[in-house]
Amino acid sequence: MAKRQFVRVIISGDSVSTPPSRWEMFSDQAFKGLTRACVLGTILLLFYVLYLIGKEAVPAIRHYGLSFLTSMSWDAKRGEFGILPQIWGTLYSSFLALVIGGTFGVTVAVFLTQDFLPKSLQVFFKNIIELLAAIPSVVYGLWGIYVLIPLVRPLCDWVHATLGWIPFFGTTLAGPGMLPAALVLAIMILPTVAAVSQDSLLAIPYKVKEAAYGMGTTRWEAIRKVMLPTASHGIFGALVLGLGRALGETMALAMLVGNSNQITLSLFSPANTLAALLALNFPEAGKVETQALMYAAIVLLLITLMVNVIGQVIITMTSKHRRI
Repeated sequence: MAKRQFVRVIISGDSVSTPPSRWEMFSDQAFKGLTRACVLGTILLLFYVLYLIGKEAVPAIRHYGLSFLTSMSWDAKRGEFGILPQIWGTLYSSFLALVIGGTFGVTVAVFLTQDFLPKSLQVFFKNIIELLAAIPSVVYGLWGIYVLIPLVRPLCDWVHATLGWIPFFGTTLAGPGMLPAALVLAIMILPTVAAVSQDSLLAIPYKVKEAAYGMGTTRWEAIRKVMLPTASHGIFGALVLGLGRALGETMALAMLVGNSNQITLSLFSPANTLAALLALNFPEAGKVETQALMYAAIVLLLITLMVNVIGQVIITMTSKHRRI
C-alpha cells in the first residue's frame, strides 16, 4: 500500500517531484549572488582599511625601514621610533594567555560536555562562562589593578625570593606587569576557547563514545584517547581564535602591562604591547609620530594575519593526516 501511494505521488506531479519554478530559481540565484556580494564586500573593506593605514604609514616606512622593527627606543621628541619591545610584549603576553586560557578553556569544555553535570547545570555554567565575553575590556583592567595585582603580589614576592635565580622570576612585582596582564588576557579569551571547543566535542556522534566504552575504556581514557583526538581539529581552531583575540586586545593590557619598553623573560616585570602603544600614543601624537604609529599598526595586522594563516595551515595538515 505504501509503495502504491509513493508511485501515485510521483505520477500525479506533486510539488515534491516537480522541477523548481521560475521564482524558486530566481530566489536561489539572488541568494547566491547576495552571499558572493557580502564576501566580496568584506574583502574589499579589508583592503580599503589596509590602504588607508598603509597610505599614512608610507613616509615612516621609507624613513625608518626595517630598523623600525629592531630598535628599542620610542621617543617622539627626538624622532626615534622602534617597536621591538612592543613586538616581544605582544607575542609573549599572547602566548602566555593562550597557555593559561587555552588549558582552562578546553578543560571547561570537557567538563560541560562529558556528562559530569546534569543538563540544567551544564546550561547554567555555559551561560555564566559566555557572559565573561560580554564584560568590557576596561572593567577587566580595573579588576586587575584593584583586585588581581594585590592578590598575587605576596605570592610573586615569595617566588622571587625563593626562585629569583630563574629568569622567569628575576624581578619583583611592583605593580602592573606581564603576569597580571597575561592572567587577565587568559580570562578574556577563555569564553572563546571554551565555546568553540564545546561545539567541537558536541559534534562528535554519541556512538563514538559508546564504542569506546564498549572496548572497555574508562571515562577518562575515552576522553583522552577518543573524544579529544576526534575533536582536535575544532579545538585547535578555538585556540587559534583565542590567540587572535589576545594579539589584538588593547585596553586591559594598556592598564596592566606596565607600558615599559624593555625585553625580559621575567613574568613580574613591566612590558609593552603594540595595541597598548597605539591606544596610549594616538591622542597626543604629532604628524611624524602618527606615521610611525600607522607603521606599528601595519606590523600588528601582519602578525595577526601570519598567526591565523599558520594556524589554518596546521589545521589543514592535521585534518589531511587524519583522513589518511
